[in-house]
Amino acid sequence: MGQLAVDPALKPYKSVPGVSGQLKTVGSDSMNPLMLLWTEKFKTYYKGVRTEVEGQGSSKAMPALIEGAASFGPMSRDAKSNEIADFEKKFGYKPTLVPTAIDLLAVYVHRDNPLKEVSLPQLDAIFSSTRKLGGEAIDKWGQLGLVGDFESAGVAMFGRNAASGTYGYFKEKVLGNGDYKDLVNEQPGSTAVIQSIGENRFAIGYSGVGFKTSSVKALAISAKSGEKSFEPSSENAYSGDYPLARYLYLAVNHKPGAKLDPVRREFLRFVFSKEGQELVAKEGSFPVDAATATKALKSLGIDP
Repeated sequence: MGQLAVDPALKPYKSVPGVSGQLKTVGSDSMNPLMLLWTEKFKTYYKGVRTEVEGQGSSKAMPALIEGAASFGPMSRDAKSNEIADFEKKFGYKPTLVPTAIDLLAVYVHRDNPLKEVSLPQLDAIFSSTRKLGGEAIDKWGQLGLVGDFESAGVAMFGRNAASGTYGYFKEKVLGNGDYKDLVNEQPGSTAVIQSIGENRFAIGYSGVGFKTSSVKALAISAKSGEKSFEPSSENAYSGDYPLARYLYLAVNHKPGAKLDPVRREFLRFVFSKEGQELVAKEGSFPVDAATATKALKSLGIDP
């Protein structure tokens, strides 16, 4: 995948004096590579800033913010109503979630698997015990039209654990909020999912598009059986055709009308700058445009 060009209207980042202190993020494992790129680059502007990145899953982001244990909470899904309620109960106002990048959730098979495309109802039939999208359960590759030694082989399923925003997103968008089969092998991180699929010819699993390696291939996906399928590409991300595109968020504790401290303010200005969004493209996700960046900064009381 060639690196994407960022919106030319995004402004270059210019450092300001007087920024130092601790910057800690707790949340999405899917966003870990991005958070590490951002924080390492940010420290080149500010030698007095110390950073720490913990990828424990999106469900850990809001508790860390509520407890004051994190500067930001990276999340690969929207906040849940109970998370917002818990935050509001503590602070008297809601958390602010800003969209920092676009990620495509890809469905992967082993590179030797001849399958090229799959529909959301088929994925539901593979991964779900409740099959909210209809259809009969799929447990053999032959049910997807594969022949040879694949025909009678069982489908080995790999996914994330319940702390993961990716787990929740897949459950909502693919399983129609149904239940996963007990046989889905839950992995602690995105890299582990890819590694497991790469080691098993009969495996299928899901992970962010930025985690792809040469041992796996990503399938084209259609929203409904018989409809056109779309590759997880930048073109299909921005057009909205790829059915599993999502925003990657940073959750922020920002009291309306108050100013953010210099470290958090400048980190956000950096994330939404030309340099910050170039790192999004480098990592394998898709940059937001200048209009989205400006709106995000203004929602936090920051002049772009």
